[in-house]
Amino acid sequence: MTGYAMLRSGGVGNGGQTCMLRWSNRIRLTWLSFTLFIILVFFPLIAHYYLTTLDEADEAGKRIFGPRAGSELCEVKHVLDLCRIRESVSEELLQLEAKRQELNSEIARLNLKIEACKKSIENAKQDLLQLKNVISQTEHSYKELMAQNQPKLSLPIRLLPEKDDAGLPPPKATWGCRLHNCFDYSRCPLTSGFPVYVYDSDQFAFGSYLDPLVKQAFQATTRTNIYVTENADIACLYVILVGEMQEPVVLRPADLEKQLHSLPHWRTDGHNHVIINLSRKSDTQNLLYNVSTGRAMVAQSTFYAAQFRAGFDLVVSPLVHAMSEPNFMEIPPQVPVKRKYLFTFQGEKIESLRSSLQEARSFEEEMEGDPPADYDDRIIATLKAVQDSKLDQVLVEFTCKNQPKRSLPTEWALCGEREDRLELLKLSTFALIITPGDPHLVMSSGCATRLFEALEVGAVPVVLGEQVQLPYQDMLQWNEAALVVPKPRVTEVHFLLRSLSDSDLLAMRRQGRFLWETYFSTTDSIFNTMLAMIRTRIQIPAAPIREEVAAEIPHRSGKAAGTDPNMADNGDLDLGPVETEPPYASPKYLRNFTLTVTDFYRSWNSAPGPFHLFPHTPFDPVLPSEAKFLGSGTGFRPIGGGAGGSGKEFQAALGGNVPREQFTVVMLTYEREEVLMNSLERLNGLPYLNKVVVVWNSPKLPSEDLLWPDIGVPIMVVRTEKNSLNNRFLPWNEIETEAILSIDDDAHLRHDEIMFGFRVWREARDRIVGFPGRYHAWDIPHQSWLYNSNYSCELSMVLTGAAFFHKYYAYLYSYVMPQAIRDMVDEYINCEDIAMNFLVSHITRKPPIKVTSRWTFRCPGCPQALSHDDSHFHERHKCINFFVKVYGYMPLLYTQFRVDSVLFKTRLPHDKTKCFKFI
Repeated sequence: MTGYAMLRSGGVGNGGQTCMLRWSNRIRLTWLSFTLFIILVFFPLIAHYYLTTLDEADEAGKRIFGPRAGSELCEVKHVLDLCRIRESVSEELLQLEAKRQELNSEIARLNLKIEACKKSIENAKQDLLQLKNVISQTEHSYKELMAQNQPKLSLPIRLLPEKDDAGLPPPKATWGCRLHNCFDYSRCPLTSGFPVYVYDSDQFAFGSYLDPLVKQAFQATTRTNIYVTENADIACLYVILVGEMQEPVVLRPADLEKQLHSLPHWRTDGHNHVIINLSRKSDTQNLLYNVSTGRAMVAQSTFYAAQFRAGFDLVVSPLVHAMSEPNFMEIPPQVPVKRKYLFTFQGEKIESLRSSLQEARSFEEEMEGDPPADYDDRIIATLKAVQDSKLDQVLVEFTCKNQPKRSLPTEWALCGEREDRLELLKLSTFALIITPGDPHLVMSSGCATRLFEALEVGAVPVVLGEQVQLPYQDMLQWNEAALVVPKPRVTEVHFLLRSLSDSDLLAMRRQGRFLWETYFSTTDSIFNTMLAMIRTRIQIPAAPIREEVAAEIPHRSGKAAGTDPNMADNGDLDLGPVETEPPYASPKYLRNFTLTVTDFYRSWNSAPGPFHLFPHTPFDPVLPSEAKFLGSGTGFRPIGGGAGGSGKEFQAALGGNVPREQFTVVMLTYEREEVLMNSLERLNGLPYLNKVVVVWNSPKLPSEDLLWPDIGVPIMVVRTEKNSLNNRFLPWNEIETEAILSIDDDAHLRHDEIMFGFRVWREARDRIVGFPGRYHAWDIPHQSWLYNSNYSCELSMVLTGAAFFHKYYAYLYSYVMPQAIRDMVDEYINCEDIAMNFLVSHITRKPPIKVTSRWTFRCPGCPQALSHDDSHFHERHKCINFFVKVYGYMPLLYTQFRVDSVLFKTRLPHDKTKCFKFI
């Protein structure tokens, strides 16, 4: 550091040495730079020159660094893989280029097609718009045409007569009263609804003399009658009860007449009044004898010819069951056909014919002419001869063992108590009823009681004496339930009775049971029948059927319904409209105001005679029991629904005689939400479906978060008061179609199967049409009926777990069928489907129709059902036997008939004929 400091400071002693050091450093630096220059510049040039001169040698194989051919280069081992990769990539590039060119050409072609399609769509839109305009114009023209041919009529304004109207011109004689001269039609317009005003008998003096049971029963039935009104100003009919009187009360005719004429709405002559005298005992006297009733109708059981006005007055049956319902379990069965006695008669004649005629002449002087011969002696001799001949076992007694019942002169008095008479009639095939010897006595309470008791226990009545007026004779066809034989033919009675076949005898017994049960058995039936008689005579339609008001359970919908491929696989079948039609109800009240004119007589004799006694269904086409008597097409609307011919047209046509119709699905469920949702989804897109009514049979409401499927039609969830299988058949007011498809919540049916079943039902509207068939069988060892679900060649029932039926049957099941059957269903929680089959077969006397299904309709993965329990079948055995006791016979009918369709089996071209195949 010191020397260096000295050098820097220019020290004298080392000055030469310092200069030499600097020079030496500069030389080294210059040499180093020159050397690096030579190495960096000249050495590469020399090396390049040397290398290029080596490649000029004669032997090409000795080239070391010069360029070589590609094939020679590939022979080098370390670059062989690289060469292979290059060749593969080159080939792929060539292929991709070819594909690219091909795709470009395809895109060009598709662009041309897109342009063509756009033009076609525009043209189609224009065509569619034109078609819509044409359709709109056509619909408008069609509506105008229908409005011209079938105008919608509004109800006429009802003109009420004045309170103190003058009334009708009086007839020449009161006994000549008929509807045309004694009834005021102005008070009963067709659209009035037939209001009936019932006087309170307790407000009049004679009311305190009435039999308490009769008065109480009458008041109970009038309180629940649908026609009774409290507004007397609008009433069409005025009803007053005057009998039966208590014993030993005797009301003088003059006093009764005075009280009748003082009725608030009597209006001088009593027109549009009905005076009712109900007889509870067989010895009831003629209360209205010698009483001037004016233009009022008289309804009672006893009439003399001088006071009976045919077509105006009513011969009614006695009120035997005043405050109690008949015990169906005590009524004997209708089979076997033949009983112990061929015929029986018990009675005693109190007074001779001639003495009675002498008393009768004091009534009025209209009774002219000599009395006919007294046939009673000949009748006694003939019947005793038959009994003594021992050809058949008969029982005739002309003298009572005990004191006979009181009776009218020349009338055969009843013997014994009612229970004893019924026990004898239960052993009788026929019951003789000998009319009074007085020919002017057209009917008596004693004869009416004999008739009532014979029908009650199933003994076919044989009435000796054609001059009598049987109850409701101008409406009921008595020759289907009883034999009316003139007294001069008494010697031929035995031959006549033996000539009846068992089938005819059973038919008469069944019809007699129907007449008794429908028109005579209770106070309600008697009062309803009297009103129905008058209403039918003046041609006013019956009130609509009673409907059950549905209490809807709110629910959320909107879940998109899925499509089950098994349910929607219909092949080439055209099940319905291309676009599902909106729900529309069946037409209502189109024929109600003309039914009483066109079908006046036959409907009373049909079973169950719904058009007059029972309320009328609010739908237009043929009803269940009407089809039996109207024949083909008479009661149906005349427009045909089938296209016939080729298969395509056949598939597109719904069939039947009603061109446009839908049906309602009624589904009973109980706390099976997942199963229910799946079943509802399967109905998505079902043609001709109007609505789905879900009968929620559980007291527990559906889950709040449950989302119901959207199937294109309304889903109505109905709450029930209690858990009952009878709720399945309630006539809910939400059912707006005639056709009901009753289906279980776990049933599987294809859409094509449902549509085929609907087509079949439209051709047989009075039948149950369904898929699961069952039959009943007689168990010989146990002497009872059995329910059988095995496959067989015949059937007698179609279960309502998948079946079509008319809504009117729901009304009959819920309100007309005996209550004991519904109680049995509630007790066992079973058998409601059997009960419906019993009802329909009893009414129509026809078996159900089974429709073939392509596969089972049961749900294999559903939870346990009621039918899986072993006790299920034991209960159904008991149900069948109980129902037979209630009906009195086995109404189910066997059939080997099954409806199939070749549409399910064969795919034929559209130009080939397709039709039903009946097996």
